[in-house]
Amino acid sequence: MFSRLRSDVQCILERDPAARSTWEVLTCYPGLHAVILHRLAHGCWTHGFKWLGRFISHIARWATGIEIHPGAIIGERVFFDHAMGVVVGETAEIGDGCTIYQGVTLGGTSLYKGVKRHPTLGKDVVVSAGAKVLGGFVVGDGAKIGSNAVVIKPVPPGATAVGIPARIIPSKSGESADVTHTEPKFSAYGITQEDDPVSQALRGLVDSATGQDHQIALLWKAVEQLSTKLAESDCVPKDAARKECFEGEKLNQLIGK
Repeated sequence: MFSRLRSDVQCILERDPAARSTWEVLTCYPGLHAVILHRLAHGCWTHGFKWLGRFISHIARWATGIEIHPGAIIGERVFFDHAMGVVVGETAEIGDGCTIYQGVTLGGTSLYKGVKRHPTLGKDVVVSAGAKVLGGFVVGDGAKIGSNAVVIKPVPPGATAVGIPARIIPSKSGESADVTHTEPKFSAYGITQEDDPVSQALRGLVDSATGQDHQIALLWKAVEQLSTKLAESDCVPKDAARKECFEGEKLNQLIGK
């Protein structure tokens, strides 16, 4: 019991730069309190004391703002960061090393009893603020759920899910969402544009339009220089009408090339 508690405290110290000491984590982190109370509630639930398990989870919800059904399964080193408003359903499973931020819902879309209604998170999954993971599917190891995403289908290991409904971005290197890195490659609040393929496409269109504007400006500059040279050339007819016609033919030839 105490070894598991030490592991929980250590994972918070590693992942949260605001955590300064073990005592601070033990006394001031509701995510840790919710996990401890859930273990007690889950023990009661699995041993047949259903009402007592629900009552303990109700007290934990009141004390921490995190609602975890006593039937849910939570692994080791799970960190509920801030986590106000988190809801975890009865048949949900959270793997070792997961990080869950505030406003997350691990919910179900089925009303049938006795079936798997809630998602299963693999190891080292990051679920960002406001995300909704709905259904009895699996989110693979090392996957990342973007902020405010609504996930309604399985997420492969190492992939990223963003948007409403969520779009799956496959992992390029197979790296997991290890939030213990000094410089994490995934934004927990979904603010990096490279996470969203739609923003990437829009940036590509903007870059293309900018390049075309530059090419048009260079073309007009070349046309003006050519017109000036033709006007100063001795080969230009003196008659104004013939001069205008001559320059028009040259301009058409230039554009045609």
